[in-house]
Amino acid sequence: MSTLVIEGGRRIEGRVDVEGNKNAALPLLAACLLTDEWCTLANMPRIADVEVMARLLLDLGAEVEGIGSTTLRIRCANVTKDEPDSTLVGRLRGSVLLLGPLLARRGRAVVAPPGGDFPARRTIKTHLEALVAMGARGIAGSGHRLEVPGGLKPASIYLDEASVTGTETALLAAAAAPGVSEIRHAACEPHVVELCEFLRAMGAGVSGEGSPTIRVEGVATLNGATKALYGDYIEAGSWAVVGAITGGHIDVGGTRPVDMEVVASVLTKMGVTCVQDNDVFRVEVKKLVGAGRITTSLWPGFPSDLVSLVTVLATQAEGATLVHDWMYELRLFALEQMSGMGADLFLCDPHRIIVTGPRRLRGKSLDSRDIRSGMALIAAGLIADGQSRIEPLETVERGYSRLVERLQKLGASVAKI
Repeated sequence: MSTLVIEGGRRIEGRVDVEGNKNAALPLLAACLLTDEWCTLANMPRIADVEVMARLLLDLGAEVEGIGSTTLRIRCANVTKDEPDSTLVGRLRGSVLLLGPLLARRGRAVVAPPGGDFPARRTIKTHLEALVAMGARGIAGSGHRLEVPGGLKPASIYLDEASVTGTETALLAAAAAPGVSEIRHAACEPHVVELCEFLRAMGAGVSGEGSPTIRVEGVATLNGATKALYGDYIEAGSWAVVGAITGGHIDVGGTRPVDMEVVASVLTKMGVTCVQDNDVFRVEVKKLVGAGRITTSLWPGFPSDLVSLVTVLATQAEGATLVHDWMYELRLFALEQMSGMGADLFLCDPHRIIVTGPRRLRGKSLDSRDIRSGMALIAAGLIADGQSRIEPLETVERGYSRLVERLQKLGASVAKI
């Protein structure tokens, strides 16, 4: 287990370039299981979660080239087993995305309870219901055990929630179910759109991506395909907050204007100047102000993945901000640690917190409980007086590549021990 040691009080500024969208990388890797031909994925993020998913594919019999680089080549000519390694599954919630492709290739899938952030509070009920609608049935035993003796069948599916990974699970299965499927109440996030684009390149007919209704014309045999991922707007928003909270001027390269609008909308309300110049998202700040209220929502609303970071930003803003994350109840709990740093926080309930600022923070030892709150606590440490220690750093590195190196390049006084 590693610790990030931060000496606070340094202005963070300069340029940082984001890699591909983490939340697109995992379903695209799972999609490679649907074909026995080579697939190439470029602009992949060099993060721990991608490596775990790549090693899960290796465990299932795939050939994987380029692990640890931004370009991966995958061929799943022989899928040798239908039960991926339970230890790896326990490290990654995205391992649930293997269910559909395994049913397509093997007719059976046995996946241990997936790990990752908040595993006990995030069920896969929506995923399982979609697969059952396409012909899967449960098998007795521990974990998630399914079989499709007659193969996957096309279906008309209404998701009980617009779950991102639930939508992706349905898409992966529908692409391999010959015939027309329709997924309603589908998630609209950019990473869902990226999966649809990749499945279309593989030979499936996909339309309606980016809307709540997606139509899929599945085929019996999918071909290999190539795709370059779009820049990760969550990572870009994270770096924007890091720059803004320290009073620095930061340029974030590799972004798409259409993705960054949702980030700029909230940051602008807090007094941050945001300028999009082609693929560069530029931020600077003179004085931070409370936003009044920030509420997460489904795309194109403000993403829950950034709520921890803007909560920390609000500790340095003039006035009060009510942050309401109705989607996940544990993200805000992780920020209670900042009360010991001097932050003025009032946790109303598991979904709402009132932040009043600005408050001078002092260094403290902090616990990174999930990827995003871990990055938010690093931002807090960067502006705190004295030394802060965040551990385990590996939690944050699951979603941010070369984190220490890039912080140092931007002027932060940080060390990994």
